[in-house]
Amino acid sequence: MSNARHILVVDDEEEVRETLRNVLKSLDYIPYTASSGAEALEILKEQPIDVVLSDLYMPEMDGIELLKKVKSQDNKVVFLMITAHPTIETAVEAIKKGAYDYLTKPFHIEEVRLKINRALEKKGLTSSLKTANGIIWALLISIPLWLVLGIILASLLFD
Repeated sequence: MSNARHILVVDDEEEVRETLRNVLKSLDYIPYTASSGAEALEILKEQPIDVVLSDLYMPEMDGIELLKKVKSQDNKVVFLMITAHPTIETAVEAIKKGAYDYLTKPFHIEEVRLKINRALEKKGLTSSLKTANGIIWALLISIPLWLVLGIILASLLFD
C-alpha cells in the first residue's frame, strides 16, 4: 500500500465529499476530505497529498483562492477543480492559476478515474524528467573530469 496515492477532496457539500471519498477508496486511493479551504490547508500541512480535488464555489475561500495557496505551499501537488457550472472563463482561469484540469458535477466514476490517473502520470513524468535531467547534468560534468584524470594517469604511466 506504500504506492497508494493520497487524494484530498475539498467541497462544502457533505454528499459530494462522501461520494468522492467512496469512489476514491474503491479505486485504491487514500482519500482525505475537507469541508472548506482552511480545513484543506491544515490537512495539506499534515499529510503527503498527491492530488487535490476542490470545488470551485465554496463560502469563505473559493477553489481559485485555495489553488493559489496550495501552489504557493507545494507546487508538486496536482490540482483538479470541481464545478457544477463549468464555463470557458472559469476553466481558463483555473488552468492559468495552475489547475491541471477540472471535473464537472455530476461525476462519472470513469471520468474521475481517468483525470486522476492523467494527473498522477503528469506528476510522475515531471519528477522522472527532473531525475533524467539531473543524471544528464551529472554525466556532462563527470565525463570531462574522468577524461582529464585518464589523461593524467596515462601520462604518468607512459613517461
